Amino acid sequence: MKRLTLIFALSLLSIASFAQELPLKKDPIFKEGEVLQYKLKYGFITAAEATIKVVATDVKFDNKPTYRLVVDAETSGTFDIFYKVRDHYDSYIDKTDLTPYFYQENIREASYRRQDKARFYQDSKKVIANKGTFATPTTQTFDLVSAYYFARSLDISKLKIGEVFKLNYFLGDEISQLEIAYVGKETIKSKLGNIRCLKFSPSIKPGRIFKKDSKLYLWITDDGNRVPVKANVEILVGSVTLEIKSAEGLKYPIGK
Repeated sequence: MKRLTLIFALSLLSIASFAQELPLKKDPIFKEGEVLQYKLKYGFITAAEATIKVVATDVKFDNKPTYRLVVDAETSGTFDIFYKVRDHYDSYIDKTDLTPYFYQENIREASYRRQDKARFYQDSKKVIANKGTFATPTTQTFDLVSAYYFARSLDISKLKIGEVFKLNYFLGDEISQLEIAYVGKETIKSKLGNIRCLKFSPSIKPGRIFKKDSKLYLWITDDGNRVPVKANVEILVGSVTLEIKSAEGLKYPIGK
């Protein structure tokens, strides 16, 4: 199940991989009250579900207002019987530049437990976390959750097919970099209907999870919301697919 959790994390991160190359739109394309629900399928079986939402908060960092971003993920069906997962993530981001100030996670997977926190100091190019202080290469370094929301508000109007971008992110005890290529446009059938999407392919490393020639693909709505609709990747045994279940509180009509 830890493999499925990693797939879900990569799916969220992949949309943020072009973050440092393109400017933000004038205003965020999400708003408080937005709630997105997803299911993670192993083959034809739903293995886990996740809820991603923007919650109103009065919390400030450096005397600046923030958005609170919340993710809850849990196993379902047979997977929940044999390997119960209850993961919770919080990220507080600046309302203007959408970079994170603070991130925390509460991981409960079978008998495994972990609670991590990280404070981001963008101007100082460092992250202070449970496992130490980490230097960052730029003033735009993200956690798993903030990367997803930052990328959705990017201006990608001039993006060209085959273009590759990079993102720096903090996860666990290291600063990593992810690359992603823009593949083109494609219409995807989903729970929300047939939706015009932008298709991306982030880089992945073969090993314990992925095949040598595995490709991870991600589709996001080609509209004002930039909502991830689907992600798919082949693993050593079978394939894993992330699909959207519902979307509420969107800033713009879906598919428009």
